[in-house]
Amino acid sequence: MKTLRFGIIGCGLMGREFAAAVARWCCLTDIDTKPEIVAICSRRGHAFPWFTNNFSSIRQVTTDYAEFLANDAVDAVYVAVPHHLHQPIYCDVIGAGKHLMGEKPFGIDKAANDTILESIGRHPECFVRCSSEFLFFPAVQRIGAMIEEKAFGTVLEVNCGFLHSSDLDPQKPLNWKRNIEFNGEYGCLGDLGMHVYHVPFRAGWRPLNVRAILSNVVAERPDGIGGRAPCTTWDNATLLCEMRDPVTGSVFPLTMKTERIAPGEKNTWYLEILGTRASARFSTKNANMLERLEYEGREQTWQRIDMGHETAFKTITGAIFEFGFSDAILQMWAAYLHEFAHGNRLSPFAGCATPEETRLQHALSTAALESHRKRELITVL
Repeated sequence: MKTLRFGIIGCGLMGREFAAAVARWCCLTDIDTKPEIVAICSRRGHAFPWFTNNFSSIRQVTTDYAEFLANDAVDAVYVAVPHHLHQPIYCDVIGAGKHLMGEKPFGIDKAANDTILESIGRHPECFVRCSSEFLFFPAVQRIGAMIEEKAFGTVLEVNCGFLHSSDLDPQKPLNWKRNIEFNGEYGCLGDLGMHVYHVPFRAGWRPLNVRAILSNVVAERPDGIGGRAPCTTWDNATLLCEMRDPVTGSVFPLTMKTERIAPGEKNTWYLEILGTRASARFSTKNANMLERLEYEGREQTWQRIDMGHETAFKTITGAIFEFGFSDAILQMWAAYLHEFAHGNRLSPFAGCATPEETRLQHALSTAALESHRKRELITVL
């Protein structure tokens, strides 16, 4: 089995999730490349012991990412840092000749994203992808197969979103995601957007225009040191787009929601596609269930299919068992390693988000900001 030696820049939640996926790599039964964590880097060293206590393969621990990038033992880097650091760090990783998996949104704004993609263009030898895991739930893989098979007929309408309640409590202390300097003007669109955009973009559907309504629900929060500070980023966003299907040439409405203040939700990702021949819907509220409707001119009947553990990349887990978030992370990383090693995706929907898809995300998110500011429909360029 081939080994791709990884370093991690940013040892927070998602850095640990990647490490946990590496620890579970033996669960994958049909893959010929594996990751090995050999180096970690973070400005603050308090997270280092968790990594070094659990991964004996780590040989470099540093707070200096320039020193980290000079390490010839690092082949690829996973970067999970606040958005304002994406452009300098991603470009330096690519410039050092390292392969990259970066967190969304791949730059704090469109200008930063453009710079990152220019750097990728100068280094075609580097394999670069963006993190987005919800595509890998079995039900979403099945919906992807329906899109590939043109099973929906003419698409009539699509609704998708990511709703959670992490900021529902107004007394939750301010963090970097509520600060425009670190998170960017996009707010929730930057942090959550790719999760929602990924399936439509992978389907080839392109936004023609957008009407956006953005909300800064909690204007200030405790600052953690006894005072209060303003929240300068958007909490919730609703986007209505006209999308063009390149297969049929039809134009249809797509509604996207990204919300950090969503009463009744915990961490819910959902997708609904309505078509003239078939329809499908899925929500992580019931991660085991796909709802599907096929219409042939007779009665319309929604059927519920228990998906179980029918994954793109096969695992030791029996197909009858439920699938969860950590499984999606493992599948996403399997997709990254597979495409790196073989030069192609296992299937169109079994692949990580691409740099070009991040460009589309920024085009749509930038237009959404303008739409909200002007209170009008904006063409997506």
